[in-house]
Amino acid sequence: MKFYPGVPAMPGTSLDNHTGNWRTQKPVFDHAKCTACELCEQYCPEPCILVADDGKFDVDLDYCKGCGICAEVCPFDAIKMVLELK
Repeated sequence: MKFYPGVPAMPGTSLDNHTGNWRTQKPVFDHAKCTACELCEQYCPEPCILVADDGKFDVDLDYCKGCGICAEVCPFDAIKMVLELK
């Protein structure tokens, strides 16, 4: 097998690598303000915005890198970036 730098060696291995551990800020949702417009989900570069069974949006912190794009695109100010306390 030939290996290429920066490419997972075996298919599906990226799910095994929790990439959210270097985050310094994390998104926090205000569900009272959220209208489920889905912009945060569409713009998230790591597809880690999830929809719970109750229809509310939340984030998978195992993969969220804290980029803040979701908070920037939210037209209802329903997502705030807060300092990650580890």
